[in-house]
Amino acid sequence: MPDSFDQLAALIRARFSELSPQFQMGAAFLLDHPDEVAVSSMRKVAERAQVQPASLVRLSQQLGFPGWNELRDLFVARVRTRPEPLTSRARSLVKANAKDALAHDLLVAQQHNLELTAAHNARVTVEAARVLRRAPHVHVAGFRSCYPVAFGLVYGYRLFRSSVSLLTGEAGTLEMQLRGIDRDNATIVISFTPYSVEAVRVAEAALERGSKLIAITDSAVSPIALNADKVLIFSHDSPSFFPSLAAATAIAESLVAHLLTLEGAGAVEQLEQAERALHAKGAYVV
Repeated sequence: MPDSFDQLAALIRARFSELSPQFQMGAAFLLDHPDEVAVSSMRKVAERAQVQPASLVRLSQQLGFPGWNELRDLFVARVRTRPEPLTSRARSLVKANAKDALAHDLLVAQQHNLELTAAHNARVTVEAARVLRRAPHVHVAGFRSCYPVAFGLVYGYRLFRSSVSLLTGEAGTLEMQLRGIDRDNATIVISFTPYSVEAVRVAEAALERGSKLIAITDSAVSPIALNADKVLIFSHDSPSFFPSLAAATAIAESLVAHLLTLEGAGAVEQLEQAERALHAKGAYVV
């Protein structure tokens, strides 16, 4: 029986593919909404996860617990040991006919996503940065709407480190680019539901080739997260027709900032050289 939330999360990720569809729905909700599990009744959790309460009991037992209460205790302990309280997850629903309020509602949703994402990833971001720093080469991949997030991460990182590559797959060359991933490299993959085929392929290739895998995604049981070494989860709720990527971008920027601090004076020197070269070559108007 797992003794901590982290052990439980690792167990669920390892056994997720073996679970029944009902158990998968319940397990995914547990990992994606741990704060809600800590403060909600079993019936409420079951309703939110769209499963029967009995399924949560049986899932708890399948994971090695006597029952639901023993499993939930890990979520309660996780909240009690958090250094800072989380902001409330409640926010007003956007009214369909409130067009005049849409701009405001978008900003509210972005703020909520950022707060939720920051609370979820404070510790893991530092751990992921350490993994990246130790790797001799870092590969980054994000496709379709996640491409700007990946590009921004690589752009910022390469200002003080040259051994960073963006996997793009242009002109059907993804398989050729994947050959560049070596053992002990680190690979960052960014994707959210519905998960792109290319992102899943990069994650699979990274694992096949012995690379460390860091997933920036929306669920601890997403296809790119199940076998990842580190998982950074972002919220993408939005009143708009398309999910928000503000929180994913924030994670990428936070990773780059942490990497700079870990590298220290050497990174600052590299950054200074890059900035000086850009100005000297006329990259900017002023």
